[in-house]
Amino acid sequence: MKDTYRLRVGIDATALPPQPVGAGNYTIHLLRALARLETDLELVVFSQSHGQALTNIPEQDGFRWVVVPDYKPALRLLWEQTGFPRLLRREGVDLLHSLHYTRPLSLPCASVVTFHDMTFFLFPEYHTRARRLFFPAAMRYSARTADAIIAVSESTRQDAIRLLSLDPARIHTIPLGITGEFQPYPLSPKLALIRQKYRLPNHFILYVGTIEPRKNLPLLLRAYRRVLDQAPHLVIAGRMGWGVDPVREIIAELDLVEQIHFTGYIPPEDLPFVYNLADLFVYPSLYEGFGLPPLEALACGIPVITSAVSSMPANMGEAAILVPPADEKALSSAIRQILSDPILSLELANKGPLQAAKFKWETTARQTLAIYQQVLQNR
Repeated sequence: MKDTYRLRVGIDATALPPQPVGAGNYTIHLLRALARLETDLELVVFSQSHGQALTNIPEQDGFRWVVVPDYKPALRLLWEQTGFPRLLRREGVDLLHSLHYTRPLSLPCASVVTFHDMTFFLFPEYHTRARRLFFPAAMRYSARTADAIIAVSESTRQDAIRLLSLDPARIHTIPLGITGEFQPYPLSPKLALIRQKYRLPNHFILYVGTIEPRKNLPLLLRAYRRVLDQAPHLVIAGRMGWGVDPVREIIAELDLVEQIHFTGYIPPEDLPFVYNLADLFVYPSLYEGFGLPPLEALACGIPVITSAVSSMPANMGEAAILVPPADEKALSSAIRQILSDPILSLELANKGPLQAAKFKWETTARQTLAIYQQVLQNR
């Protein structure tokens, strides 16, 4: 029987992929932080089996799992609209938090939805056709019907208000956090093991993220070509997304095959050490709803260059160099400046962890709980 003294919050973690990035990391770390907090709510997490394994949170008083079938993305979205509402009713859920843009059309309870960015509206050309067709309509419906919307940055919140004509009182900014694993490791013996494991050169510029058009890698490659005399290696860490052919073509065109090293997806336990081995982190993305990799690099004490757009200026503060995302010359000049100026490099390395420390998953979880409680009280 359903508890008579606890309201029940369902958390939809079914979109968590086997190799999480971005919104996937949000899901994992939000759940871990929520599980550590004391609350009078009962949290019920709906997840596929691999999601439960990735998050690695045991069931405990007030926190339990409901494992759902391991559907592929298209079937998962169909199940979200058909089978999920029945499951929520069976589990007696009072509020559903949808962590990935969309909610079921029909719900037996209140709802909160997280918007990670507005790229489906601002940069539709940077998504596959199927995602362009589904997500804008689904997000408009979520914006109209959810009791509250969570935006992961003030930049995303303002974009959502403008593009979806949202009442500002219904959308709340709750930034993401950085885990304690992301820190400087100057003397760790694991550094040598990680360098060997991923065949990393002694000195390199680093990019971390999915390889897809929005990340603006062609600009990075062209800017990097200008500074080969100072930076003989560029390491690109992340899984192959879609639209990767232009990246490969530019590498061949610029004769950079020997200088570029692709590591593929790097698991979370190795990633902090990869950051620590880099001389410089560059992230020229055209738009970020939040942008975890630059903050992770800051936390590790690595100088950062990123784009002066969307959420990046607010997240970086004065701890990074910001450049326009279409200015190849400005990016190459910034790279050259940091690599040739050890005083500037050290200054940025010292500022980075202080800036990153402002972003804590515990704060994200506490503010999220407050939204649950507010919605439930209003209901």
